[in-house]
Amino acid sequence: MKITSLIAALVATAALTALGQEGALQDVKHGAKKTGETIKDGLETVGEKTKETAKTVGKKTKETAETVGEKTKETGETVARKTKETVEGTGEKTTHTSRKTHRNSTKTSTKPRTETSEEGSGSQESKPEPSPSSR
Repeated sequence: MKITSLIAALVATAALTALGQEGALQDVKHGAKKTGETIKDGLETVGEKTKETAKTVGKKTKETAETVGEKTKETGETVARKTKETVEGTGEKTTHTSRKTHRNSTKTSTKPRTETSEEGSGSQESKPEPSPSSR
């Protein structure tokens, strides 16, 4: 009888161990399944947030590009206007300067003729001309 009780105790112990292991295995499976669902939910949330962020970034990039385009256009127009004003202003100054130079040169060329005609036609003496620095 001792042997029978010993065998019964061993069988019971083995059965309890097998049931305990199966219970632990079920707990591990359940924990893994729960963790997997949590990770899946987290990834879906991250995906949604990433999609929203991408839309926002795209919208902001488009707005910035439009603003830069407008500013570039305004700057180009301003540069063109300033260049036109400068060219027109330079043209007026050049015209004015050439007229003044023409008048001066006319006066300069007339002066010696007047002096020679004032000296009279009777005397043909050669007088030394004053140097340009003494004028």
